[in-house]
Amino acid sequence: MSPELLRLILAATLDTLYMVAVSGLIGTLVGGPLGVFLATSGRGELFAAPTTNRVLGVVVNATRSTPFIILVVAIIPFTRLIAGTSIGTTAAIVPLTIAAAPFIARIVEAAIREVDQGLIEASQAMGATPFQIVRKVLVPEALPGITLGLTLTVVSLLANSAMVGAVGGGGLGDLGIRYGYQRFMPEVMAMVVLVLVVLVQGVQSLGETLAKRVNRRLRRP
Repeated sequence: MSPELLRLILAATLDTLYMVAVSGLIGTLVGGPLGVFLATSGRGELFAAPTTNRVLGVVVNATRSTPFIILVVAIIPFTRLIAGTSIGTTAAIVPLTIAAAPFIARIVEAAIREVDQGLIEASQAMGATPFQIVRKVLVPEALPGITLGLTLTVVSLLANSAMVGAVGGGGLGDLGIRYGYQRFMPEVMAMVVLVLVVLVQGVQSLGETLAKRVNRRLRRP
């Protein structure tokens, strides 16, 4: 493989990492608090608001059930409004974030609902406020599950970032389509797949390691 193609693969890899990092960060900042609210706003819960909970649940489910490639096309006007264009790596961050946020919200919600109800009741008996319970009990206890869930989210974002290349999103997916498919260069396609596999394996291993360390620290007497 020529040095020029290697340079293109490196640049595409950096573009993919940029898209995944920014969309993952923004998605976590939006989806994390949303997940906490969904887990604590049911009837009789800490921040009881069942109607709002149901409405947000419907919105989250609708977004999650929309195939990503359809979501990308459907929100092109919104992407142009936010990014000024619908093509390129920066524009691709918009649909990636919109896809990631509800996914993260459900992951956080599920992890928090796994926390022992007895811990919540004990905290309430000691006079802790709902915000203190969330900050000092629910989130710390759910952190290992949240860490694994965020790892899964990053893996999903890597897959989606490759998919968005089909509509000019840049990154490894765009490189694979333009060179590997349209120019009949199977070696480029193979290299793109290899890089994606390495990235996924690296993210998965790192996430599992972090989750184990968090879990050990929580269980340490």
